[in-house]
Amino acid sequence: MNYWLMKSEPDEVSIDDLAAKTVVPWFGVRNYQARNFMRDAMKVGDLAFFYHSSCVQPGIAGIGEICSEVYPDETQFSAVNPYFDPKSLRDNPRWLLRDLRFISKSRLIPLAELRACPELAGMRLLARGNRLSVMPVTAGEWVFINLLMTENT
Repeated sequence: MNYWLMKSEPDEVSIDDLAAKTVVPWFGVRNYQARNFMRDAMKVGDLAFFYHSSCVQPGIAGIGEICSEVYPDETQFSAVNPYFDPKSLRDNPRWLLRDLRFISKSRLIPLAELRACPELAGMRLLARGNRLSVMPVTAGEWVFINLLMTENT
């Protein structure tokens, strides 16, 4: 099993939206490295931290499970969509996605709290300049953050 962190702006899709819908397509990824992680390394059944980004209080808000094989992101084909890519073709799509299923909501673990943990010093999320919306998480990071999730609940 692999572990992931997947970022979403909560005004677009929040952990509460995921809980209400149960499953959401992880659309709008427009970074080749993040796309390649979803295409080549993610597997059905992998678990992911759901991370609220680009908001007042960014942080980990819950857990989801990868529940589909990879398939084309339809937003790339719609000229009225902000994720439209005019160079992407239906018979050769550039952008792919997977579906994420709701597992649980946790207390919000703010980015500042994650940064303060020496156990997470090597976490890709905390690297300078990292802006990936989909990234791997090590097994050790997964276990440690799950412990943080249960604190003060």
